[in-house]
Amino acid sequence: MTPGLLNVIRRELRRLTSRPIYLVGIVVVPVMMALFFIGMLDKGLPLKVPAGVVDLDHSQMSRRLTRSLDAMELIDVVSSPIDYHEAIEAVQKGEIMGFFMIPEDFERDAVSGRDPQLTYYFNLSIYVPGSLMFKGFKTMGVTAAGGLVQTELLEKGAPEALAGVVLQPITVNSHPLHNPWLNYSYYLSPSFLYGVLELMVFLMAAFAITQEIKTGTSPLWLSAANGRIGTALIGKLLPQTVIFTVIGLGINSLLYHWNHFPMNGSELWMTVGMLLFVIASQGFAVLICSIFPNPRLALSICSLTGILAFSLAAFSFPVEAMYGGMAIFSYILPVRWYFLIYGDIALDGWAVYYSRYYFVALLVFPMVATLAAPMMKRALRKPVYVP
Repeated sequence: MTPGLLNVIRRELRRLTSRPIYLVGIVVVPVMMALFFIGMLDKGLPLKVPAGVVDLDHSQMSRRLTRSLDAMELIDVVSSPIDYHEAIEAVQKGEIMGFFMIPEDFERDAVSGRDPQLTYYFNLSIYVPGSLMFKGFKTMGVTAAGGLVQTELLEKGAPEALAGVVLQPITVNSHPLHNPWLNYSYYLSPSFLYGVLELMVFLMAAFAITQEIKTGTSPLWLSAANGRIGTALIGKLLPQTVIFTVIGLGINSLLYHWNHFPMNGSELWMTVGMLLFVIASQGFAVLICSIFPNPRLALSICSLTGILAFSLAAFSFPVEAMYGGMAIFSYILPVRWYFLIYGDIALDGWAVYYSRYYFVALLVFPMVATLAAPMMKRALRKPVYVP
C-alpha cells in the first residue's frame, strides 16, 4: 500500500466520521430496510385475505359453501353483505379485497340440475392479495361444481370410481423446483434489499466525490494521492467498499441463516459476488460523476437510476417482454447481474461455471469507470460548482 493511498484513506475516514449523513446512508438505511422487509415478508405470502360472501340463497348448501371458503388458507370471510351493492361499497372502502356471490335458489337449482352460476369479484389493484383471492375463489368454484356433478352421476347409478375419472380424467402432479413452498419472500425480499443497497452505494459514492468539487477541496484530495486519480478514487471509496460489503454480507446472513432462505449452492461465491456487486455499483457512480461532475446532476441521475432498477432490472417484469429500447437499460444495472447470481447459485444450486458471465458483467463496471477517470481528474484539478 503506497503512502499516497494511505493518506487518502486516512483523509476519507476523517470525513466519514465527521458527518452523520455518511453513517445514516451507509449503515442505518440499509440495515433498517433489511429488518423492515424481512419482518414484513416473514410469512412468505399474504394469508387470510379479507373477503365477503353475498349469500342470497341462505340454504344448507350455501352455508356449507361459505364455511368451506372460510376454512381455506388464503381466504378469511370477514363480511356478509346483504347484496351486490353493499359488497362493492365494502371493496371500495378497503374493508374486503373481494367477495363471493351465491345466487338465489342455488340449492334448488343445483339439486334439480339447472346449472346455477357462482360469481366472484376480486380487487387486483393490489396484485398479490388480489391474485391469491382469485386463486381461492376459483378453487372453491371448481370444487363446488365438481361436487355437484359427482353427486348427479352417483344418483344416476355411476360407480364412484368412474365419477372421479369423468370429473378429473388427467391428474396433474406439480413439483415447483427450488421453491416448493411458493414463498414470495424468497424472490421479493432479495430484490428489494439488493436494490436498496445498490441505491445507497450509488448515492454515497456520488456524494463523497461531488462534495469535494462543491467545497473546492478536490485539489487537496488529488494532491494527497500524489496526483494519481486511480489512487484518489480507490482511497476514497475503499472504506465505503468495506462497510457496504459487510452490510451486504449481514443481509445475506439474515436471509440464509436467520430466515432460512434456500442456499443450494456455494455461499463463498455469493460472498465474492457481493464484493463485486458493491464495487460495480461504485464504478457506476464514478462513471456518472466523471460525465457529470456536479452534485445536483450526479445525485439526481444516481437516485433516478437506483429507483428505476426495481422495474428495469426485471424484478417485476421480465426483460424478454420489455420493449427493445427499455430492455437495454436492464443490462447497465449492477443489481440485475447480482440477482441473477443469487437465482443461479443460492436458489437453483448451479455451479459457478454457469454464472461466470454474470461475474464478468460486474467486473465491467469498474473497468468502464477506469476509462472515464481522466475526465474526472480534469474536473478535480479545477473544480467548478454550478448550483
